[in-house]
Amino acid sequence: MDTGLGDATVLVTGASGGIGRALTEAFAAEGARLALQGHRSFAELEAWVAQQPWRDRALAVEADVKEPAQLEAAVDAVVERWGRLDVCVANAGIWPPESLLLHESPEERIREVVDVNLMGAMWTARAFLKALARVGPRADGAGASLTFIGSTAGQFGERGHAEYAVAKSGLLGLVRTLKNEVVEVDPFARVNMVQPGWTVTHMTRRELEIAGAIAGVARTMALRQLARARDVAGAVLFLSSPALARHVSGEVITVAGGMEGRVLWEREHVDEDAVRARVRGD
Repeated sequence: MDTGLGDATVLVTGASGGIGRALTEAFAAEGARLALQGHRSFAELEAWVAQQPWRDRALAVEADVKEPAQLEAAVDAVVERWGRLDVCVANAGIWPPESLLLHESPEERIREVVDVNLMGAMWTARAFLKALARVGPRADGAGASLTFIGSTAGQFGERGHAEYAVAKSGLLGLVRTLKNEVVEVDPFARVNMVQPGWTVTHMTRRELEIAGAIAGVARTMALRQLARARDVAGAVLFLSSPALARHVSGEVITVAGGMEGRVLWEREHVDEDAVRARVRGD
């Protein structure tokens, strides 16, 4: 099925992470030109890109998503190389593994998590929209697309990670607002969000290896399995496609196995070893 992304230029922030790499590979498979943002692991990202068969249509850009000027410079470099930017995925984020109640959390942790996950996404959107306003919409009517990567923590909350839940819940306000603003610069542009639940990445793997963790997570899901990064990437690919999702804007797709924020299964009904084996097999 033609997604219409083969002639698109795509920016993925946080491209060095697990979901970021899955997003990159999904868009690369469609033939898109790739602008891949990294910061703390930028050298690792550059080395990985250099080994890929699609490296000639990829540009790694270094920027701190907490710094608007750096993001705008990165976007300018992309536009200078390829003439425009059609798709943006605001994926960069951090999740402190230590569980701390709000009154126990140091100010530095709270500010950092909100700055990266919420303000970083806002600065990314701002840089993208500035470039779109400057370059204008595509002549073929294939509208631009902006997708935020949220979290079920923003919907249900997450004990011990209040700052993360607040940051991710704030993205919904961005989606619902920007869907009405983006059409001022591109009448067919769309803004959406993909909201993953527990997903197996390097950021969460350590927590999920703790005995009983998977069973605890799976108790709240209709599907007793964990998401993989490529599950998230598939939903983003759909929303980014001007062919498949041309009339979808202001929406949230939750990729969390039917999670409801309540217990659906007793622990004895969750085979933790089977779930681990399925993850390793994937």
